[in-house]
Parts: sequence; structure tokens; C-alpha cells
Amino acid sequence: MAKKKNTDSKELFAEFPNLYKVSSDDDIDTCMEFAEDYKAFLNVSKTEREFVITSVEAAESIGFVDIDTKENLEAGDKVYTSIRGKGLALAVIGKKPAINGFNILGAHIDSPRLDLKPNPIYEDEETCYFKTHYYGGIKKYQWTTIPLAIHGVVFTKDGKKHEIVVGEKEDDPIFYITDLLPHLGGDQMKRNASEFISGEDLNVIIGGRPISKEDTKNAYKANILKFLNDNYGIKEKDFVSGEIEIVSAMKARDVGFDRAFIAAYGHDDKVCAYPALMALFDQEKPNKTCVVLLTDKEEIGSYANSGAQSVLYENFMMEIFAKQSGEAFNLLSYRKCIANSKMLSADVSNAYDPKYASVSDARNSAYMSHGIKLEKYVGSRGKSGTNEANGDFVAEITRIFEENSVLWQTGELGKVDAGGGGTISAYMAKHGMEVIDCGVPVWSMHAPYEVISKMDLYCTYLAYKCFIENI
Repeated sequence: MAKKKNTDSKELFAEFPNLYKVSSDDDIDTCMEFAEDYKAFLNVSKTEREFVITSVEAAESIGFVDIDTKENLEAGDKVYTSIRGKGLALAVIGKKPAINGFNILGAHIDSPRLDLKPNPIYEDEETCYFKTHYYGGIKKYQWTTIPLAIHGVVFTKDGKKHEIVVGEKEDDPIFYITDLLPHLGGDQMKRNASEFISGEDLNVIIGGRPISKEDTKNAYKANILKFLNDNYGIKEKDFVSGEIEIVSAMKARDVGFDRAFIAAYGHDDKVCAYPALMALFDQEKPNKTCVVLLTDKEEIGSYANSGAQSVLYENFMMEIFAKQSGEAFNLLSYRKCIANSKMLSADVSNAYDPKYASVSDARNSAYMSHGIKLEKYVGSRGKSGTNEANGDFVAEITRIFEENSVLWQTGELGKVDAGGGGTISAYMAKHGMEVIDCGVPVWSMHAPYEVISKMDLYCTYLAYKCFIENI
């Protein structure tokens, strides 16, 4: 009988330490610098369209080109394609043949918000409003009494695109949704939280001055319409072709005396999209082709031609395969390439909050500042709607993380019967590739102002970089 190996009992336990306790001062300083760059990027990329614009500008500055300009692809080539201006796919071509598969990072760049209805402008009791339709899962009461900004585009009949951003500059006006004063809110406070304010009452104040001093019908609405036409060249009917979003006007700010955390609008999921992008930008001539997919519409099911279920993302990878191989396209060979591919579904998850401990299993939760969170499965209740990562792939990921000193943790999205959620992983896994969800833990997810740890942000960048370089 072989002699048993003596193992320190401490090695048998799963430990996920706080990164601030085990990181050097130099590493913490690097983390803080990375966070400053992230905040600056986020402040100018609050919507999916803006994130695409900012990302393309950054990519082109380091040598990325539109894939349509390349007839063939060689190791080290950097290419991208815009997905209807609201999604983005980028790649750095590797040295190995495409049939070996791609290393893929996939995140989404849309966030919960308020969208305008097709006929949004109305006047009521000498005040002008926008009517909205909320986008994604929100707590409606959280959107009242906070500063709001308007971001978006309107397309007019002459084919022109008119961009609108108001509420971000220091001298801009902001926009606002009222709530009842506590003195008169007795009946309101007796309602369930989901009924404090209805979706139809999420109406945004946009003006309160008449177009003239004369007593004319819709004078307040007319004044706003004149302002919009004078400044943006749009008329009321043009709103039906508009994509106008109401978002938090607050900037990304440090949280706490020690600045350990960041509060911002849109961490979900730009806090994963940004480090994925930075990890790709670090690549020059990787072994395997590295791909980053930044998708739209995840918060409402990944539909439409800019969501993760769109074939446009697959078209990009097909084009890479065809142009990298230099041969006539073969669908079966492409399918084998994708089956050989591996992906991190880069999406946020909940962080354990001791104030709301009742909805979480403390033994199976991610904690702030303990590193990137690996989730073998998401879904709701009985794992409904999830992609469950294969065990051998999970082991491969944790092995390369540990070999490269990337600290990670694991957990679920709350207690089994408490709720749940989904990511883009299931839509990607159906193509045959190996996929696991992993990203940054978040407090107050889907609120207009969410919180993340700077250490988790930087650790996620290191994890994504480790993955695309070592798988």
C-alpha cells in the first residue's frame, strides 16, 4: 500500500480572503489607479451607444480596424465590428489555427433605466413631462427624487441623427420625478413597495414655463417643443424614431473614508465590460484568437438584432474564422471551431449584504473585496433558465487562476427560493462552447446608483487577462 501524503489540514479548507488583507501596497496602488480610469470611462459611457463609441475610439487608437477592411487575418491583427451601434465585437488574432477555437469574454453594456414612450411629451397643470416606460428590472420608487439625465438619439425624416445629452455638465439642468411628502404619504406607505409608485407615474419633469404670457392651450408643452426644435431640429412626431434614455445624472464617486468602493450608475454590467476590454487591449499576438463580445438588451432577455441572441455576433466570429483560415468557408469546420472555444460570461452578481442577510446563504455568497465571483450556474429557483458550467471546465478555470495568483470566490445568486437571474451564458453555450459566469459582486444591483469594490474590479481584469492568455 502506498504511503499516504501528509497534508496540512488548512489546505483542505476553502478560503477566500479579503484582498486588502493579502495584497501588497504596490498592488493596492495599482488597483486604485485602474479604478480612476474606469470611473472616467464610465462617466462618458452611461448608455450602450456611448459605450460603443468610447470603446471604438480607444480601440482604434491602439491599432484596431473594422474587420470589413481586412481580406485576410494574420496573428496580431486587431479587428472589430459595431453591432447596430449598440453592441460591439472585437478580436485579436492568435497564432494557432482558428479550428483550435477562440477564447471569448462576453459582457453586456445595457443597464436598467427609463425609456421614453413613443408620444412622451404632455402638459398637466402648468408643468411639462416626459412619459416613460421602464427598461429592465427596477425598484420603481428608487427613481424618484434623484437627479436624472437625458441621453440618446432621434432620427428625423431627412435621415439625420440628432444626439441629445442633457444633465451631465455642471451647468446643465437635471430632470426629476416627484414623490409625496411624508406629511401626506400615509396611504402610500401602507402599500407594498412595488406599489409605492406605478410605472405610469414615472413621469419626468422637463419644464414649467409657457411659450408666451397669453393664455393659450398647451403653452407649456409648446415651449418645450420649440426648445427641442431650436436646439436639436426635432418635432414631436420624431420621438417615435427616438432612442432616448433617462439615467442617473450622478457621476461615479468613491465611497467611504478609505475610498474602498465606487458608487455609480451602470456598474451592471459595464464593471465587467470595461476590464474585459482592457484585457483584450493588452494582447499583441496571443496563442489563440481572443474575442470580446459586448452585447445589448441583456436586461430584457438579449433579444433584437443587437442582443446576445442576434446572429450578428456569430457572423463576426464566422468572418474571423474564414479570414484567418484563408480557405473557402466550411460551416462544419466553423462549428467545430466554436465547439473548441471557451468563454467567460462576464456579468455581475450580488454581493453579500449583512443588512439583508435573510435572502442569502452566507456559506454560498460572494463578499465585497474577495475577488472575482465564479458562478457555476445562475437561473432562478430550480436552476431555471441557466447554463450550468461543466465541472471539468470549472476545474480548468480555477487551476489557471491559482497558477497565476488570481484570487477568486464562488457563490450563488441568493437563497434557492429567494429569486434569481440570468446572463448571456445560456445563449452562447447552445453553440457548443464551454461557458461559465464570472464577474464583479455588486451591492444595490439595478438601483440608479450601485456599489462595487475597487479590488474586485481590478481582480476581475486580472482574471479575464489570465483566461484569454492561458486557456
